[in-house]
Amino acid sequence: MNMETISSTTQREYLNSHNKKLDTLEIEATPVTNIDMVKSQDYSKPVESNALRYDPEAITALYSKRPLPVWKRRISVLWTFLSFAFSLWLDKITGNATKNEPKRAIRLREILTNLGPAFIKVGQALSTRPDLASPTYLEELTKLQDQLPPFPNELAYRFIEEELGFRPEEIYAELTPNPIAAASLGQVYKGKLKTGEPVAVKVQRPGLAENIALDIYILRTLAIWAHKSIKRLRSDLVAIMDEFGTRIFEEMDYTQEGRNAEKFKQLYGHLPDIYVPKIYWQYTGRRVLTMEWITGTKLTNLEAVKAKNIDAKYLIEIGVQCSLRQLLEHGFFHADPHPGNLLASPEGKLVYLDFGMMSEVKPYQRYGLLEAVVHLVNRDFEALAQDYIKLEFLTPDTDVTPIIPALAGVFNNALGASVAELNFKSITDQLSALMYEYPFTVPAYYALIIRSLVTLEGIAINVEPNFKVLSKAYPYVAKRLLTDPAPELRTSLKDLLFKDGDFRWNRLENLLRNASNSDDYDISKVLDQALDFLLSERGDFIRVRLVEELINSLDLASRNTFSNVRNRVGELLGMKEEKPTRITSKNSPEEKRVEHIQRIWQIIQDTPGFDAMQLAQLVPNLLVKPEMQKMGQEVASGLTQRAIARLIRQVLLSPENSNGNGNGHQPDTKPQLSLPIPR
Repeated sequence: MNMETISSTTQREYLNSHNKKLDTLEIEATPVTNIDMVKSQDYSKPVESNALRYDPEAITALYSKRPLPVWKRRISVLWTFLSFAFSLWLDKITGNATKNEPKRAIRLREILTNLGPAFIKVGQALSTRPDLASPTYLEELTKLQDQLPPFPNELAYRFIEEELGFRPEEIYAELTPNPIAAASLGQVYKGKLKTGEPVAVKVQRPGLAENIALDIYILRTLAIWAHKSIKRLRSDLVAIMDEFGTRIFEEMDYTQEGRNAEKFKQLYGHLPDIYVPKIYWQYTGRRVLTMEWITGTKLTNLEAVKAKNIDAKYLIEIGVQCSLRQLLEHGFFHADPHPGNLLASPEGKLVYLDFGMMSEVKPYQRYGLLEAVVHLVNRDFEALAQDYIKLEFLTPDTDVTPIIPALAGVFNNALGASVAELNFKSITDQLSALMYEYPFTVPAYYALIIRSLVTLEGIAINVEPNFKVLSKAYPYVAKRLLTDPAPELRTSLKDLLFKDGDFRWNRLENLLRNASNSDDYDISKVLDQALDFLLSERGDFIRVRLVEELINSLDLASRNTFSNVRNRVGELLGMKEEKPTRITSKNSPEEKRVEHIQRIWQIIQDTPGFDAMQLAQLVPNLLVKPEMQKMGQEVASGLTQRAIARLIRQVLLSPENSNGNGNGHQPDTKPQLSLPIPR
């Protein structure tokens, strides 16, 4: 029923009928009862006793007894999309595709609007993908974010009275006569409290729970059928649908949304240029939410953003950094970041709205994703295959032997010269094809992560066509690898920096340079943690390699210094000048190692927050550490042994063998004398 066509004389009848249906569904959907408070750290808030909770068994039991409305809905949805597809086909064969595109875009928006919230959310996600839809379609689908048809004010006012116990005029000093925005689950009024604060008042749509439950039931039964009938389909579509159902039912509970907003603010509100509106709990219920009014501009409205001297690209970068912390640091993430939920404030801050659809990533999943990034950078596809087992894409008994070269084929082609150039959407598409060929199962949590990241990348591409999410993400990953003391990431850092026993100075240089670009990077913390780890039992393998590197570097530096001093002294004494020569060529491994160390030290010095005096104060304490004393002894011993070895060669080897045998032959090649470093 189109609520805009309901006459004022029939609205009360419709409302009464709707309330009976909704109450019936809430009872069938196993409401939470006798709960006065849900304890959740500092963001504890009261919960309505009739809060909705998604229960697939209860919904199945309800609609399995109602085959007529179920089949009516199935046929309606199928016929609608078949008719639209036929129109597109007809336009193509008649050559009118371009001419009719605006009309078809409007029709698609109307179809999704009429089909309801579940389909509207699909359209919202598509509206952020300029790489998947033409500008004409994008313009129309963008209207699904906050320009849907509203429902009558009388119904909205009735809900406010039922939820808050008072008529709207008794609660709000002002309230706009009509909603200023209407989205998939509710519509928003601008108001003012009696105390003067401007607020946004969101009121839920009528019949929402019933309509969504029916669509989820239909899609879930389709997922069950596909799982049983399509043998090549290994993704757990039923679990994905249940995850979606859980989130969208939570989204229908505005008290849950309020708690989500306050938790989000607690975790991420301290980040630079991130803003989360305040929730007014005394004026909030399950179907009514009152929150701080925010004046802002959509990031996708580039002309308006530019007119206000706001850097949209910078705010997108802020959004990427915030998303990384959501997914990889705290695990509590915004699963619906479409442009209607991300605004640029007049002060140039990124404002998050609509916290109904949130999800969580467990700690082992967060570390697993970071480890996968490291293995991707290293092109260690065997380890990457094992990461997919840890992340529950593959079962532990899966034979990954044929999967490893397949992963190599996908990522080697996609990565090119750098992981930073990776396009997230393109790699997701290629991975989807690979997962179809091999026994992958897509976990439910992954579906929402991909939806969130792909949506965010879509917004970014709209602002900057060449925007690369991973190029902005790598500084954060580098910072985590250098500062996170978790054993999983310590191992990943070792894998990144060492290969076949050799230390890769270029990797450390790259990590430090990228990490220095992270906003909350603390170089003093990195140095403290690095020293603690170096002197711990777990850092023994690094101390061994570091001793070897120090011996090589100091030996090279001392030899070059001695050569230069000798030539300088000879020049001062009037002896025949010899062309100064370096012990090694400029491109030798030893020379490159020294250059890397010099650049690394320069990066550390240039990093904001670096204090040379603070570092100097650590030296006395370090010198008394047994591990440091042992390292010093090993370095001194190694340098001494090399000096003795060179002296023996100079004394024992004849000039003829050193410079030629006098007969025009080249000198014999003999192995150099080298003593092992004592342990």
